[in-house]
Amino acid sequence: MQFQLTEDQQLLRDTVRQFVEKEARSSAAERDEHAEWPTELVQKMGEMGLLGVAVSEEYGGAGLDYISYALVIEELSRVDSSLGVIASVNNSLVCYGLEKFGTEEQKRELLVPLASGRALGAFSLSEPGAGSDAASQKTTARREGDAYVINGVKNWVTNGDHADTIILMAMTDPSKGYKGITAFLVDTNEPGCSIVKVENKLGIRSAHSCQMAYDNFRVPTWRRLGEEGQGFKIAMTILNAGRIGIAAQALGIAQGAYEAALSYAKVREQFGQPIADFQAVGFTLADMATRIKAARLLTYEAAWRKDQGQDYIRDAAMAKLFASETAMWVTTKAIQVHGSNGYSKEYPVERFFRDAKITEIYEGTSEIQRLVISREIVKD
Repeated sequence: MQFQLTEDQQLLRDTVRQFVEKEARSSAAERDEHAEWPTELVQKMGEMGLLGVAVSEEYGGAGLDYISYALVIEELSRVDSSLGVIASVNNSLVCYGLEKFGTEEQKRELLVPLASGRALGAFSLSEPGAGSDAASQKTTARREGDAYVINGVKNWVTNGDHADTIILMAMTDPSKGYKGITAFLVDTNEPGCSIVKVENKLGIRSAHSCQMAYDNFRVPTWRRLGEEGQGFKIAMTILNAGRIGIAAQALGIAQGAYEAALSYAKVREQFGQPIADFQAVGFTLADMATRIKAARLLTYEAAWRKDQGQDYIRDAAMAKLFASETAMWVTTKAIQVHGSNGYSKEYPVERFFRDAKITEIYEGTSEIQRLVISREIVKD
């Protein structure tokens, strides 16, 4: 594993950094306040190739590696983690799943517009009664001739109200348990698919998460992803890769909060000197920098192992676990460094703090990551 980024990776990082600094930073707080979907910024991300970073050029993507993908999500999230998760969902949960499991027809018809930024995707697994217990699917898909009829309710569908295609899991044979789950590629423009509500969330408010209902919604058989009964395997495979994206998002949040705290500590004076000169504050900043570097190395290693075709399940879970808990710790300390100002919306650290929490929850809670890691290390 190389610890030095290539010239192309450095150029990509710098390009994304310039984009968010110029285009996103000034509006991030207001969009968060009003839960405003970043329409123009998503369009620009698509034009820049940021919505299909690791998809092969043959299918409309940028054809880059997963380290490059992690860099993109980190840099987006360093300024606005809502942009980070919008891009992460489209890249990791949708494009990756389609490229790995899709037919040639599905790739040509659906992956190309998703990867090239002309369409947006979402992933739909969670339900009112199925969170960490993802196998407890109640949404059903019944075969009728050349289509499946889907009925049920899905929760926490990020990008759902703006998605053109959704990878949705539904139960085709309840008698088989998790082996009866099948994956489908939902066209949200067809009748029978509706938004029940857009969640009023603690953080990442500019990225919308929806509850969606399916009422006798018909999906043509050509839009089934994989074979019947492969849905749970497909979902878990997709989530294993997706955890690299969430680790990168958490890393970006932590980096943004750290930079804000460091800058503030250098200019804020108490007792006649910058607070950065006080040992307590200096040690806090040192711990922030150390934990962030450790999280970055874990995240990049997981991405590198995926690029090398090696087993990365344990590494992705470790990266996601450590980076998310680092983000929560760093943002908490960043508020402390700011003192009472950290509690004010005039400073960005309170937004980073709110955004950090979800990284410990979605795409597998910290408890699920520990479960995955423990199972993997016992197998060794």
